[in-house]
Parts: sequence; C-alpha cells; structure tokens
Amino acid sequence: MTRSLLEVIALDVRDAVAAEEGGADRLEIVADMAADGLTPAVETVAAISKECALPQMVMLRGEASFLATPESLEGLRRDARALADAGAAGFVFGFLDAAGAVDLAATEALIHAVTPLPWTFHRAVDHAADVRASWRAVRLLPNLATVLTSGAPGGVRDGLDVLRARCSAGDGPLIMAGGGLRPSHVPVLQEYGVRAFHVGSAVRASWSHPVDPHRVRQWRQLLD
Repeated sequence: MTRSLLEVIALDVRDAVAAEEGGADRLEIVADMAADGLTPAVETVAAISKECALPQMVMLRGEASFLATPESLEGLRRDARALADAGAAGFVFGFLDAAGAVDLAATEALIHAVTPLPWTFHRAVDHAADVRASWRAVRLLPNLATVLTSGAPGGVRDGLDVLRARCSAGDGPLIMAGGGLRPSHVPVLQEYGVRAFHVGSAVRASWSHPVDPHRVRQWRQLLD
C-alpha cells in the first residue's frame, strides 16, 4: 500500500520545524486561521525555507470568502510570484461563483499564474451548490495535486459518504482529507482509498499554541 501523505498547517517557522520533527511530509502555509486561512507574508515563507526542508503549499486567499473579483485575482497573482520566489513549492486556492458553482475562469487564471507549480483546490469544493458538478469541474483542471476536502461543510464526520462516493468514482488519488479529521476516521478513509491527510488544530492545543511534534508523530504512526 502506498504510504499516506501527512500535511500539517504551519503559521510560522516554529510550526514548520515542529511538523518536520514529527514526521510530516508537507506543509500548508497560511495566516489568520480565524478567517479559515489567508495568504501568508512572503517573509514567513522565506524564513521557513531557510529552516525547514519540507515542501510548502502556500494559501492564496485574500479574504474569508470563496468569491473572486478581478482586483482580488490580480493581487493574488502578484502574491504568487513573490511567494514562489520565496520558496513556495505549490499553492492552495479555489473559487466559487455567486451561484455556488466552481468559478473556472478565476481558478484557471490563478493556475496560469502559478504554472508550472502544483496546486491544491481547497475546501471551497465542499461548499459548492452541487458537489458532484464541482468535482467534475475540478478534477479536470491542469497541474492539480490534491483536493483538500472533508466531503461536507461541517467536516469529515458529516462527509464520509461523499468521500466514499468520490473514491468509488475514481477520485481517491486526488483527495486530501481534512477539516474536522479525527484519528477514528483514518482507517475508514484508507479503506476507501484516501492516501493524503491534512491536520491543523489536531496537532496543537489551540490555534494560539504552536504545533506539537509529539502530536504530529502520533498522526504519522497512525497513517503508517
């Protein structure tokens, strides 16, 4: 069986080093978890690059919304260039339109801006008006590395049926399960065919506390 990938949310250098010590494979770099994760500072990515060898998937999201405007997209394009120069290995983004469908024009514009780097479509897919239609749209986009999904807006516990259906439809290799992920979900998801897992609050006492390498190690052992 393919070794499962463990991605850990990091807010700063301390988090990144702790995640690496605990056995994480990859980082998601964000700022402001009170807004569910926004674009971090270029200086944060550069500092992590100097201290940590793990690949950084960097959030491109200017506000706590899945909507994109021409102005916000232009800002994210500029951010992507600077963040790539600072050491980003890839990016995390994804947009919905006002009707709740995947905003292909906005998403493809940002894909073009970050090419050739890989990217993750984040949990916007769980908030789409038609989840099946959103998956049909997303899975065909170029350079897509993973889709961060819990299967439902409320988290993995509510989305297990959707995740099982997506794996049955052949999307298992794209799925990175995250959002309310608990240890008890892991064997079930691995049985479905999920091989990538994403944790944030589960590896720290709270968002005001740093990543705990011991908690990361527990997840690493669980996935293995």
